Amino acid sequence: MKDHADALLAEHLRAAWQVLGAWPLRVAGVERVSVSENIAFQVVDASGKPYVLRLHRPWYHTLDELIAEQVWTAALLQAGVDVPVPVRTATGAAYAPVDVAGERRQAGMLEWVQGETLGAAIGRQALDAPADSATAALCGHFAALGEIMAAIHNQATAWVPPPGFVRHAFDADGLLGEQPFWGRFWLSPHLDSQQRRRLESLRKPIHDALSAYGKWRGTYSMIHADLHPGNVIVAGRRLHVIDFDDAGFGWHQYEIAVALYHYQRDPRFEALRDALLMGYRRRRPFTEDAVRLLPLFLLIRSLASIGWSAARPEIPHGKERSASLMRTVDESADAVRAGLAG
Repeated sequence: MKDHADALLAEHLRAAWQVLGAWPLRVAGVERVSVSENIAFQVVDASGKPYVLRLHRPWYHTLDELIAEQVWTAALLQAGVDVPVPVRTATGAAYAPVDVAGERRQAGMLEWVQGETLGAAIGRQALDAPADSATAALCGHFAALGEIMAAIHNQATAWVPPPGFVRHAFDADGLLGEQPFWGRFWLSPHLDSQQRRRLESLRKPIHDALSAYGKWRGTYSMIHADLHPGNVIVAGRRLHVIDFDDAGFGWHQYEIAVALYHYQRDPRFEALRDALLMGYRRRRPFTEDAVRLLPLFLLIRSLASIGWSAARPEIPHGKERSASLMRTVDESADAVRAGLAG
């Protein structure tokens, strides 16, 4: 096992050094920092300036879709949202191809922002501060996150994507159709037949509800789609949003549900939700009718996560993760369905 891991690390580093030749940098060091669906490295140039190099998985996005990600983040930057700044190759290209362990991947580079994630800051404060102070600080963080979301949605709803802009959609079909973007959750091999039938029974009523709700521009646009506290970097007073890998067209309630999802069992959940909405409403309206759909989108996030886990057999503990997600589904599905029927 260790020999395999060492060989994989060597292959990743070989590919990184090879593709770095496409950028006009004097590279002083390369360190792999994460391996999930993309392989990420910190790259330091001769002056000490850091960058992040990402080798994108070959089957998740086409090159046109990867380019579209940078087109949107450039528009967000212009609108004043603190998001990643891409670094072009020596020829002015957004990406450069490289072979990694027999796969052709696209490599992209971004400026590195030094700091800790908002999720890490939340965890540290929860340990260090008295309970009341920790709750107040946590609510403050979620209010700030709500403001960031609203700024992103303000830009996205006013923005007209340029010709050729291609990105996936978290719409009714993208979430619950025959080929959902994150996988066919109702066929998960990690679940038993009764659980799979239960998930199958949820597809049509939720699909129908989303189709009836429609893609009104006030609540449907480009979204980050993974904007939880782990994807915000705290750098002094700066809040920098990272990881637009999942960004696509979707409902704003889904964006909010993603941020709240891992706090559903926290006794402070309602306070966190209210703080996030308060921050959001400082910069953008969000009606009570829209708020009432949040339980539906929290349930949808569970379903999508089951599909994600099923589609990635290389991710460890898939069965345990899916069992936990299924418990979350069971806790909310009946109430959500009753609300849809009512």
